[in-house]
Amino acid sequence: MKRSSGVRAAATVVVSALTLALATACGGESGSSDAKALSAAELKKAIIAQGDVEGYKVDATGKRLPSKDEIKSSDEQCRPLAYTMGGLPPGEAAVSDTAVIATQDRKKPTDKPSKSLEDLSADEIEDSLTNAMSLDMTVVGLSSYDGSGAEDTFKSVSDAVKNCSKGFPAVMQGEEQKTTSVTEEKASGAGDESIAFVMKSDLEDGDVSTTHFEVVRHGSTIATYYTMNLGLMMTDKAYDVPATIIDAQATKLK
Repeated sequence: MKRSSGVRAAATVVVSALTLALATACGGESGSSDAKALSAAELKKAIIAQGDVEGYKVDATGKRLPSKDEIKSSDEQCRPLAYTMGGLPPGEAAVSDTAVIATQDRKKPTDKPSKSLEDLSADEIEDSLTNAMSLDMTVVGLSSYDGSGAEDTFKSVSDAVKNCSKGFPAVMQGEEQKTTSVTEEKASGAGDESIAFVMKSDLEDGDVSTTHFEVVRHGSTIATYYTMNLGLMMTDKAYDVPATIIDAQATKLK
């Protein structure tokens, strides 16, 4: 009898220990539900600023960015992508958000032109203008969420990339955007999870616009990157979201 009682007591201790371990493990898995969003002041301090990215000027005025009510899409599941096109929070539940524009420094010509402007051919003038416009411009946005808001927002973007692969209608500041395709690309792997994608849109003159995006979750905060390069876009040459900008922003969010 004493031995039986001892076995029961030992079993009770083991069960109690397992119960505690399971409770702790479950608490760890659902910890994101207790996540707190960064305040507006914290977010502005966390976003990249002038001097943080070598070779780029960072404009924090936000004067050239649209507001959320200026971006619309009749396809609800694709709206996170439409918002990202404007450098805005892809999720509706954002507690705070901020954005900047990082523009690549203009490259100085290594050689002086051998011809005067009037002696240049039409093709040479076009090449000169294309080179002058071959600068990366990246809209960097941060938005922060309570609870599981950041994870839910990231999932909505990931789902949209898959579900909106054939494009979607959007209106940005009164102008129709004819997005024809959305294709996933290799992401940087920054943060807790990341996804990169390219959008192609039809322009009025029959040309195609190609722009690149990456969305990264850092805990309760979502970082969005939207890069365009007019010169390379015109010549259909490859480019992507500059890794140096993603790295600089990831460093500030650590």
